[in-house]
Amino acid sequence: MTATYQYILAIHIIFVVCWMAGLFYIVRLFIYHTEAQERPEAERKILSDQFVIMERRLWNVITIPSMFLTVGAGVTMLILFPAWLQQPWMHIKLAFVAGLIVYHFICQYKIKQMRNGVFTWTSTQLRLWNEVATILLFAIVFLAVLKDSISWIYGSVGIVVFSMIIMTGVKIYKYYRTKK
Repeated sequence: MTATYQYILAIHIIFVVCWMAGLFYIVRLFIYHTEAQERPEAERKILSDQFVIMERRLWNVITIPSMFLTVGAGVTMLILFPAWLQQPWMHIKLAFVAGLIVYHFICQYKIKQMRNGVFTWTSTQLRLWNEVATILLFAIVFLAVLKDSISWIYGSVGIVVFSMIIMTGVKIYKYYRTKK
């Protein structure tokens, strides 16, 4: 591995962390923004206006630039080492990355909807949605680190089991939250 590649890899990892932080936090803001709609009108207006500002700043200042820098560094690494495109694990990883990019643009659509006062998902649905990014992150990192040393069957079963555990946790949280 060349020094150039190592610098690009470091940039890639740093901006993956920033991008994921933005994705995780934006959905948390969606949850709070959605729950604010249940407040009295005066309070709802103040909270909604503040959430619109927070969502816009987080998205435009952190999340979007981090996505572009992550993808740019990833493409640069593939240009430096094109043989990786022959590896089956890389194809699967890139499919999960494509899923994460789709997730990103769905979140962007949700920002526009909420800015216009359209709230189509409940806070519970948003909590489940938030876990999709976690599942994609786990799949991408495990593929990048373990490459061919992991059995695709075990890896697939592991992701499904992990997803079920996360979804169960969200349901348990909802149960205890509504019980209060």
